[in-house]
Amino acid sequence: MPQNDLQRAVDFRLLFARRQSAEVRPVPGGFLVRHDGYARSHEHNQIHIDGPVEPTRLPAVADAAMAGMPHRRITVYDDRLGLAAAPALALAGYEHGVEVVMTHTGPVPEPERHDVMELDLGPAPYGPLWRALAAQQRRWMPDADEETVRQLVGRREARRNGAEAVSFLAAHEENGDVVAWADLYLEPADGIAQIEEVAAAEPFRRRGHANAVLSGALRRASAAGCALRFLVADGEDWPRLWYARRGFVPVGRAHVFSRFR
Repeated sequence: MPQNDLQRAVDFRLLFARRQSAEVRPVPGGFLVRHDGYARSHEHNQIHIDGPVEPTRLPAVADAAMAGMPHRRITVYDDRLGLAAAPALALAGYEHGVEVVMTHTGPVPEPERHDVMELDLGPAPYGPLWRALAAQQRRWMPDADEETVRQLVGRREARRNGAEAVSFLAAHEENGDVVAWADLYLEPADGIAQIEEVAAAEPFRRRGHANAVLSGALRRASAAGCALRFLVADGEDWPRLWYARRGFVPVGRAHVFSRFR
């Protein structure tokens, strides 16, 4: 069952990437996605490898497909292929990261005292969700210019095309300030839900807000008939342990390789 769940999650991620892209081009072993409206978003400008390819070819594949772009990013969905490609990509100057696919196996949480609602992103920079996301993005990337922040926040609008139903969930204080958020991508016909971008604003951490939006996302996914509920966690960072305590278990890995040109 976990292997089947992993393949379904991978298929969902690949379809989501295609749907939210402005342009899709085939490359050996996979496809390139591009979106000039979010040129600084590596998520929207990268190569997805989901088929067989000689691992040593990947640096040349990326250079040919992403010529003229300021970065290179390759996501390899097969664990063995990703490990096999790592040495050649390291020699080509790529950094290597691991993504862990985790599926929810615990009970669906009961409603909490925190208010969680769906919000539109709102026009830059005025909507409460936009303001909160931009403020946190500046904390994560203090050297980023405002255009980069605008694109990394605004790319959520492209994500609306990625699944049948896409929601931005938020918890807020009594004064209306957004203090935590999460993306929820639903494909009810296939019974699949992906939860992403779970975070709390730094000044409001350790108050249960992130747990509230995660719980709210799980309840909405369950109510939509999505028995497969998954997310993707950084293989080296602490949130994967936080998710594990909330009923998520690892079922597989993907490999991400990135480099600035």
